[in-house]
Order: sequence, then structure tokens, then C-alpha cells
Amino acid sequence: MIESDATATADLVKRGEVSAEEAVRAALGRLAERDPGLRAFTEVRPERAVAAARRVDAAVRRGGRPRLAGVPIGVKAWPRSQSAQTPRLEREGCVVVGLTSVPDASTPWQTWGRTERGPTVNPWRPDRTPGGSSAGSAAAVAAGVVPLATGSDGAGSLRIPAAWCGLVGLKPTNRRLPARDRAGLAALGALTRTARDTALYLSVMLGEDLAEAAGDAGGPLRAAWSSSLGYAEPDAGVEAVARAAAGRLREAGAIAWGAGRAGTGPRLLDPGPAWHALRAGRDGAGCRRIRAHNGEALDALFGEVDVLLTPATPTPPHGHQGPGEAMTVDLTWAFNVSGHPAVSVPAGLGADGTPVGLQAVAAHGREAVLLRVAAALEAVTEPLSPALAP
Repeated sequence: MIESDATATADLVKRGEVSAEEAVRAALGRLAERDPGLRAFTEVRPERAVAAARRVDAAVRRGGRPRLAGVPIGVKAWPRSQSAQTPRLEREGCVVVGLTSVPDASTPWQTWGRTERGPTVNPWRPDRTPGGSSAGSAAAVAAGVVPLATGSDGAGSLRIPAAWCGLVGLKPTNRRLPARDRAGLAALGALTRTARDTALYLSVMLGEDLAEAAGDAGGPLRAAWSSSLGYAEPDAGVEAVARAAAGRLREAGAIAWGAGRAGTGPRLLDPGPAWHALRAGRDGAGCRRIRAHNGEALDALFGEVDVLLTPATPTPPHGHQGPGEAMTVDLTWAFNVSGHPAVSVPAGLGADGTPVGLQAVAAHGREAVLLRVAAALEAVTEPLSPALAP
């Protein structure tokens, strides 16, 4: 056992083929083996986790069928990421094995995680960061310690680590799963290894059967492509891997390019000034101008196509010294400002041996479209396995 995804683990526990306690003890064993080098966890709760697993087993014996029965999870250590989703996940049978790392106040950049033992490493290359701020959650899932870990996304904090660690990370429509964020920019979410786990997580959190909706293939989705969104300057290697993934989706019949220059995406204004203004509680004329322009451009786009595809990040993962001049959020934070749902899905490996993500964006409330894209790309992409996931 048990390095199954969350969906398979829960099915095994509900059928009585594996106990929740066995699943959780296996995860704790992997954590003990891998986390000394990974540094993904800031707190581990073995006794509490085993006791919680035994309660899940007792519920299953009484006939209960929680949708995430016995699934061991990591929880992002920031309180605003824990309070809204952890109790709901626990009610559905998840068992928290520990808290995962986040950035601390020692640096202004948020693309790393920090523990008392040092920085969290990327399971693909220990000299690189896993991304952030959901850093430890991404590293723990990518290294196979747990199949699911929670996070939040205020500027790309799920999608960036998902891209750099080879995972699925979906930011729902703003305010569908809001984090404690007065600016309304952040949404709760999770990091997983499979599209179906993300669908199951969202189904639990939103009270909808998104797994069924995501599986309804129908005809190809109408798609648009943008490498830059009109203002970013992505690395050529990252762009090539993401564009190749979009090409595989088209060849598989999952997407068809929409009208106008083979589905060319919108030209947005750089959302940075608006993001910073909203974060500071200001909504002046400049902020309103950016929001109005970008909102109108995206509304027009989603009147013609179902999904916008871009690279998830403009750069590969940087080292632990920091991102330098790079704006790693360039391709993600526009959709925190506009509120559109967006997902990063593994696209392949870059020249440095680290994963590249393909970002898909849909109209407000259309998370099921993103899950379709994620499942379709997963089906035509070689599975990725990092060095720290033996």
C-alpha cells in the first residue's frame, strides 16, 4: 500500500479492503522517510492522526460511506487556509497527518516554504523551490507523502507550486471557496496528483457532483491560446512545453481552436497595480480602469470560447536564493483580480528537468470545464515521478 490517489484510497477503505488506520500509518511512514530531505511539514500529528483514522474505521463499520474515507492529507499551516475547509474534509473522512510549510517573514517573496530545519525543497530538484505560498502542500503531494493537501491562492499560490511540482492545482471562482482575505482575491483549494482527485475535492467542498460534470466529454471545447496575456514575457522553453501540451489536447479532440487567428487570447493590461491596490484596500481610478478593461476583454473572450490556455508560470522554478527580477505571478494573478477559475495541469518537463504547467481559465462558475481539460491532458501526458517519490 498505499500510494494510490485519494479517490482510490477512499474506495478501498469504504469497501473494507484497507482500513483507514492502515492508510494513515502508511502515509506517516512515508513522511518519516521522505520529509527529512523534503522539509514539507512544520508539524506532524501521528497520535492524533491514528486516533482519527480509527474513528473513520468505526464509522465505516457502522455503514457510513464518507466520500474521502481514510484519505491522509496535509493542511497548509496558515490559519485562514485551515479554518474553512479542514472541518468539512474531516467530516468526509480525511485524516490530517500534519501542517505543511509556508513562507515566513524573512523574505518578501512568497515562492518558497520555510521550516525550522531549512527551506522546503522541490521534489524534482532539491536546489529549486517548490513554489508557494502553498509550498509544503505541493512538495508533500509531489513526493507521494499524501495524495491531497490543502492550500489557498491569492495570486497563484496553488497554481505556481502545482506547475513547478507536476500537480493539479485549481483556484475556484472567487468567493465560491473564499479564504479569509478582505480584498476578495484569494480562494481555497487543494493540490493533487490526479484530475479526478481535484474533482472529488471540489465536489465535497462545493456540494456539487463535479466529478460527473467533468466526465461529460461532449464535443471539443472551444479554446484560445495566449503566451503572454498581452503583457508578460514567458521563458521560451516554458512556453514551448505548455504550447505542446495544448497541441496534444487538440490532436486528441479535447479542444478546437476558436474563432480569430486560431483562437488567439485577449490582450489584458498588467494586473499588478490593481492587485496591489486591492490588497491594500484601495480601489482608485487606475485600479478600476485595469479591472474594467480586463473584465470586458475576458467577458468578450468567454462569449466566443470555453477555455483560455496559457503557460501557468513565465519561468521555471528558481533556486532558494529567490526569483530575482522575475515576476512568477505574471500569468496567474490576473485571474485573482478578475475572479475567473483557473487550473494548472502538468504539461511535461522543461530543459532543467522540472515540471511545466499548462494553465486553463474558464468563465465564472465553470470549474467543470477546467476539470475536463485537466482529465483530457492527463490522458495524453506521460506520468511524472520526481526523485523524492521513490
